[in-house]
Amino acid sequence: MSKSIADQITLAQQAANGDAIARQDVNRLIHPIIRYQTARFCKRFCFENRYRFACTLANPIGASAVDALLCEWGNASYGWMLNDLSGSKRLLKYQAKFDSSLHNYIYSIANSLAFYERWKDWRFDGNVHVPTYIRQLHANAATVFHGLRTQDAIELIAQKLMCSELEVQQLSREIIKILTKKKRLHLLNPPTTVSLTELNAGHTNELTTDDGYGEMDVAVYDESPEQRDDKAKLHTAWSKLSPVEQYVLEALIIEQQDAEDVLHALSQLNITIKQGVTAQKTNRQQLYYFRRKTIVKLNELMKNG
Repeated sequence: MSKSIADQITLAQQAANGDAIARQDVNRLIHPIIRYQTARFCKRFCFENRYRFACTLANPIGASAVDALLCEWGNASYGWMLNDLSGSKRLLKYQAKFDSSLHNYIYSIANSLAFYERWKDWRFDGNVHVPTYIRQLHANAATVFHGLRTQDAIELIAQKLMCSELEVQQLSREIIKILTKKKRLHLLNPPTTVSLTELNAGHTNELTTDDGYGEMDVAVYDESPEQRDDKAKLHTAWSKLSPVEQYVLEALIIEQQDAEDVLHALSQLNITIKQGVTAQKTNRQQLYYFRRKTIVKLNELMKNG
């Protein structure tokens, strides 16, 4: 075993035992990994935050108003990753197998599917109910449902299930079809962003890190009365849209599905969006016009209350 690897094992053990200088060295070592993953995950799950808050990432996402409040999720994600990747138990497990460096050890964990799933559980509180009629579709239906809800790529879902991408695509269409038919498509809405101080609400067990410490308190924002009013208006206006209007907006804007997939789902359900034109004859131009018309309608409903 080379001296450099032996030194890294010693460094990990010293940092795990509370040595301040060793801890600083470890933090500097893994900073680029955490910075990259924080930007990657935040971008994937930013949703409307990029328009409402000022991004705190090194390369900010979107363009917010000059007086916008700072977004809490970038710094909070960095803190969570730092705790997960450099906790005492994590560092003590480092044994330099096959002469793997401490950097490569942390890098492999940060790029694992398990790490990604842990971060999502923390970010979205991990409490999502999958309807029985979805579970009954297929043994993998619940996993695909969660993947659709968090907007995971088809390839990632297929990798997790160890099946083909075609199987995942077919099951995804079946889930969308049955939810549309039951007027429950809103169940696939992206997870709601909540304040980090409320993550433990309703739970008796405190969330802990690898070190066994409770979750650190972080700064949060307070919504202005105007923002709360806008959200209430949007919720009310959204409920006044028809299930088909909701589906089209969700599929094309929120989920960013391809127009062909949306047209296929409408055709399978025999749902028309233009009078006098069958679902099977509906084209992209008509679909995009329906989307624009629905957005205008939603805007009017918000204005008129």
